[in-house]
Amino acid sequence: MLTESVERAYLSRLQNALEVAAATVTEFLPGQFEIRDHGGRDVVTAVDRRVSEVLRSALLRPGEGWLSEEDADDRTRLSREVVWIVDPLDGTREFVDGIPEWCISVGLTVGGIAVAGGILNPATGERFLGTLKSGATYNGRLASPSTTTSIHGAVVLASRQEYSRGEWKQFEGHPFSIRPTGSVAYKLALVATGRADATWTLSPKNEWDIVAGVALAKSSGCGVSCTQDAQLIFNQENTLLPGLICSCPGMWDELLRVVLSTETR
Repeated sequence: MLTESVERAYLSRLQNALEVAAATVTEFLPGQFEIRDHGGRDVVTAVDRRVSEVLRSALLRPGEGWLSEEDADDRTRLSREVVWIVDPLDGTREFVDGIPEWCISVGLTVGGIAVAGGILNPATGERFLGTLKSGATYNGRLASPSTTTSIHGAVVLASRQEYSRGEWKQFEGHPFSIRPTGSVAYKLALVATGRADATWTLSPKNEWDIVAGVALAKSSGCGVSCTQDAQLIFNQENTLLPGLICSCPGMWDELLRVVLSTETR
């Protein structure tokens, strides 16, 4: 694994890349970008593609691998030890609809392990950064997960799209509040830094959706795992993973039992 000094050097590159990407987003004013809607949730904009180009230019160096939602998958990444995995704009639907729950998400994996992550929400000005050795920060200050120790009264972030389709009805009646929120990366960052207590997904996610958030969650000491029997090992040939669950450490065991038992009904 990386030393703390090497992690910090990668994190500095990551932070600089996020700032450049955020500046790029501001160039696209409402109504001035192309939208291709393939029905349902798949909305692709010129912003996605431009931000991916900017991130690649700022981050990628010789010998490193690259995986982005907006780029053709270059399988040479599979032989690379260090791989950047990015979602140029996670929560595209929210971006298009003017809901400030989208972000730029960048994760760094070494040997398949998520070791560093950066998530920036330009709409709210929130910046989340973290490495396994240095911990997680929120807008430059060291951050920790919430101290909640029970699901009673806990704040759970649900996928806005899943919630609107009625998929979260199975969790009605449990003693926690559900808050629909866009962008899985943003939700993971909020939990990692104590802005909510837990989140989970009811559908599979691609690596670029979750790598940065997983790195942040692990950096801050949160519990995080797949909701099915799968390991969080990244830079795989098949980039699709089962659903993900993440929570503050104090309620992790209790919440895991509730989520898994409800999903198997």
